[in-house]
Amino acid sequence: MRGDGLLNHDLDPGEKGPQDECGVFGVWAPGEDVAKLAYYGLYALQHRGQESAGIAASDGQRIAVYKDLGLVSQVFDEATLNTLVGHIAVGHCRYSTTGGNNWANAQPTLGATSAGTVALGHNGNLVNSAELYRMVQERYGEQSRGELAQGNTTDTALVTALLQGEEGATLEETAQALLPQIRGAFSFVFMDEHTLYAARDPHGVRPLVLGRLDRGWVVASEQSALATVGASFIREVAPGELIAIDEEGVRSTRFAESTPAHCVFEYVYLARPDAAINGRSVYESRGEMGRALARENPVEADVVIPVPESGTPAAVGYAEESGIPFGQGFVKNAYVGRTFIQPSQTLRQLGIRLKLNVQPAVVAGKRVVVVDDSIVRGNTQRAIVRMLREAGAREVHVRISSPPVKWPCFYGIDFASRAELIANGAGVAEIAASIGADSLEYISEDGMIQATQQPRSGLCTACFTGEYPIPLPREDERGKHLLEKPVPTAPAEPQEIPVAEDSGANAGSNGCDPGPDAALEDLLTETDRTPL
Repeated sequence: MRGDGLLNHDLDPGEKGPQDECGVFGVWAPGEDVAKLAYYGLYALQHRGQESAGIAASDGQRIAVYKDLGLVSQVFDEATLNTLVGHIAVGHCRYSTTGGNNWANAQPTLGATSAGTVALGHNGNLVNSAELYRMVQERYGEQSRGELAQGNTTDTALVTALLQGEEGATLEETAQALLPQIRGAFSFVFMDEHTLYAARDPHGVRPLVLGRLDRGWVVASEQSALATVGASFIREVAPGELIAIDEEGVRSTRFAESTPAHCVFEYVYLARPDAAINGRSVYESRGEMGRALARENPVEADVVIPVPESGTPAAVGYAEESGIPFGQGFVKNAYVGRTFIQPSQTLRQLGIRLKLNVQPAVVAGKRVVVVDDSIVRGNTQRAIVRMLREAGAREVHVRISSPPVKWPCFYGIDFASRAELIANGAGVAEIAASIGADSLEYISEDGMIQATQQPRSGLCTACFTGEYPIPLPREDERGKHLLEKPVPTAPAEPQEIPVAEDSGANAGSNGCDPGPDAALEDLLTETDRTPL
């Protein structure tokens, strides 16, 4: 049975909540079953993308690729993995970055080079896709073969086409020349028939790590994938670094100076709790965010409960700091993802209850603090508050372990348009009233940053502040569906235009993640969407 293309994070039974973003994995390991290593590596990264999955493998002579829409466990079976033989593999699990959710846009992408073939997986989002498209046209003309000719409309397909390189150039030489010309957030894992490569943008927006096997090497988006395949963590791939791995070992070169701007939302929400980014545990960061939230926004209450699963570490920290008992107020249905059957209208009317159930014994008659990681549109929180009221909660106080999300992301997170972001149209008291809470408070920006133990200058906080560390192109040269329409010609004088305060009606439609509130929204009812 194959994925139906409609699956999302809610239907993944094995991961922790709605943490959608793209995941990449690569392995060089002669004598190992690299396809199965890639499969289990992607399984560990499933939280980063649930729309499609793919694996490419090389036996030294040819590269074979298999990809499809759906979860990793639905795309691959034993028979399929047995056809992907070799000593190198690259894997990818996707949520739409540039380009829509269809088979043509699944990764890894495949392309010809001057010396062979390249397979590429990408986590992130590029901001100069229009410029790269024009480069493809100028260098190689209209594409008659390859990913672009087959209808691929992703920024990854552009990079794949440009890796064709000049006659006689190796893939490594072509990559060293091309990477400095790419702007935006990217963690690339790619390969030819003989060598595995990994590259990270100069700002290090998205994570990428290097690990060691007994008989080889692994690169992956997060350390959880290393642990799953039995690899030991060596280090992070540095911002601006290109790594090559072959029979001669590991080679490292710098294609750009490192100017760190790590995504703070990885600490808040995107990464698995067992990840570490720039040496800081994500779980410890989230726990400290909860403690800071309790210090900044105390309230008299009887129990602290999380919105599972991404709100749990912060809720634990809040309970520890406040002295209020911690309780599991919600039970999440871990097996929603076992079915391909769409709910009937009657079942849809049950809304969020298909996925979360309240435990009345924990909340009935009590003053409840419910901790979540963020609010984007507010619909999920409204439904949750309503459920707690129906279960007998006397008071409901919502605490959020990140500041209000007010700006779109152009570096790999697909929140919502600025018009949809509830914090842009309402103050805290108005949002509290809209979701039906007795009170609502957010952590401060300083409290969040301090919890990461990273310097403010080394973090990207654009979704909270509107301060973008990588300059953005003009508005007609950005957007998720940029390559699905005629690409604008270059301006007479190339210019980079920051996002204006009122310019973002569709600005948030590129990136890898649909945003936290999308976790349960496909089954929210109209009643749940209506304020109390």
